[in-house]
Amino acid sequence: MTTPTSWKKSSFSGGGEGNDCVEVAHLDTHIAVRDSKAPARATLTFPAVSFTRFVEALKEADR
Repeated sequence: MTTPTSWKKSSFSGGGEGNDCVEVAHLDTHIAVRDSKAPARATLTFPAVSFTRFVEALKEADR
């Protein structure tokens, strides 16, 4: 698996430097997730399809 080079932070990252959130990066078939407060630490990866379903479920629960 390749190392992500482009991380995106949620618009809900909080005030200040916006370091109160997770960051995600799209790989070929997976989504990588890391803690924005400790970006050099461990990164989790999930199959893109599973991560998409997870995010959709969160959006649905928020309604």
